[in-house]
Amino acid sequence: MASRWKATALAIALAATTAAGLAATYPAAAAIMCPNCLGFRKAFGQVYVEDGMAPQEQAMVLQTIAMARDRLRGFYGTTESDPEIFVCGDDDCYRRIGGGRSRGMALLNLALFLSPRGTSVTIASHEMSHIELHSRIGLIKTFRRDVPQWFDEGVAVIVSDDGRYLRPTSSPDRCLVEPDGALPTTRSVWIESAASAGLYAKAACRVSRWIAGHGGFPAVTRLLANIAAGESFEMAY
Repeated sequence: MASRWKATALAIALAATTAAGLAATYPAAAAIMCPNCLGFRKAFGQVYVEDGMAPQEQAMVLQTIAMARDRLRGFYGTTESDPEIFVCGDDDCYRRIGGGRSRGMALLNLALFLSPRGTSVTIASHEMSHIELHSRIGLIKTFRRDVPQWFDEGVAVIVSDDGRYLRPTSSPDRCLVEPDGALPTTRSVWIESAASAGLYAKAACRVSRWIAGHGGFPAVTRLLANIAAGESFEMAY
């Protein structure tokens, strides 16, 4: 049943991304179906590394992934996602799977891809947060973007405890930038705007204040459960 669901999800993903003109996601999807075909080998469990990666580098990758999973559990309590994780040892590998200039990327709730520059606890846990959120609301609601991109990204910054965009946890207010005005709700607009507008810090600020005002981290799991049950984001928020 699980393999049938994965095949169905990939088929939908490929159809949707093709329709949107995002052909760069195809090699990433192909890696899920045939890791060896894209130059990966299984390292442990759901983790795949680029074929030829040195043993000591592979050991560091597995440690990083374990620490990122701990950070994810520290936020959500328990996790519902179990993505396949692909780690590249060089930039050529990452370009081959369509990674471009990013450090990491998530494909729905199916898989996580990390570049050599993204093999850190911060980047890995950020991308894992996206996958966990998508798993909790389901495939259809993920495609429809029922959770706006700014909230998804803000949660990921908090999960990853990214010091580039947040003050330390000991700070009464973790905001570095005031979230003035509307923030992008769609992924395409977010990607176009994020590099120049300080959006990660703004989204993290808005979400961190919302969490603080709604009883802490469990507020996010309640919101996602309500959305999965049919509420709109506006109602759940």
